Amino acid sequence: MSVVCHNTSADLISSLIAAHAGDPRLRILELQDGIRSPTGPFNLGLDEATARFTSVMGSDDELEPGAVDSWLARADRDDAAAVIPRLRLVGGRDVPTPPVRPGRVSALDAVRDRLSYRSAPLGLVSTEHFGAERFVPGVGSGEDVAYVTAVWFSGHRISFDRSGPAYLVHDDAGDRVTMGLKSVAADVAFLRLLVDDPRFTGLDHDQTLALVLKLLRIHIFGIVNNRMDTARWSDEDRRDLRDMTARLIAIAPLAPYILSRSDNLVLDAIDDLEVPVRLLIERARLRRRFLRPGSLVSRNALLSLAREAPVRMIAASAGVRGLR
Repeated sequence: MSVVCHNTSADLISSLIAAHAGDPRLRILELQDGIRSPTGPFNLGLDEATARFTSVMGSDDELEPGAVDSWLARADRDDAAAVIPRLRLVGGRDVPTPPVRPGRVSALDAVRDRLSYRSAPLGLVSTEHFGAERFVPGVGSGEDVAYVTAVWFSGHRISFDRSGPAYLVHDDAGDRVTMGLKSVAADVAFLRLLVDDPRFTGLDHDQTLALVLKLLRIHIFGIVNNRMDTARWSDEDRRDLRDMTARLIAIAPLAPYILSRSDNLVLDAIDDLEVPVRLLIERARLRRRFLRPGSLVSRNALLSLAREAPVRMIAASAGVRGLR
């Protein structure tokens, strides 16, 4: 296990875990780069990794007892190149991503099991198959999306430790660097790189559509959800969001027709810079009321039962959330 002391003294951290001094299973690394981003320490850990699998972990997260053993058992049972763990918020419920098909635990398919909705390479990732993959440096967020895109769409065997011990996510860390509000330009920087990345441009039609739908739902709408104060928006922010959204839709023109009518009201407000920020925010709030008729029906009603349409997404997410 590697512990990366990021912009802090390795000696200090070593003193805090002195009870484990000399344990050959523990490696202490120090990275002084002056950058408030998890990318550097994650990549340093990957650079130093020599094991059969790698597994990254946030500085304030933890694992339920037996999690790693459970992942390894699943990997060996299925001859898997990656194992996706169950996620649970500390003190809360399971995180319903990815919304895989009911009962599926092995030989997952990136499209049919909606793997793109798991944006972080948690769990196990094979060094043999993915040892060259790294987090994207120099972006404000989304540094892991290209990494997981390479894994999920690789064609290698992927398993889901569906009912095993969970990876526990702490969401109360006030200084978690990825939570800080940035400009929209910073938030979409990873998308600008991704749409020109061979790991994206090499996808087939169905794969591209599945990934773009996820990028719109999670990242584009997420940018608005993180800015529910009108004072947080500048004209430049609106333009940057419009331009990136338009580029994604141009890549997968069918995407808006699968998204809900409520989603499309937000897309319309993003596209039209004359729409007041207040109305953009109001529409973003309404789209999160997922049981409203406008949130359940696709823009094209004939596509309302498509795999990525709201009704099937909600049903699949409920199945993952109700694991135990």
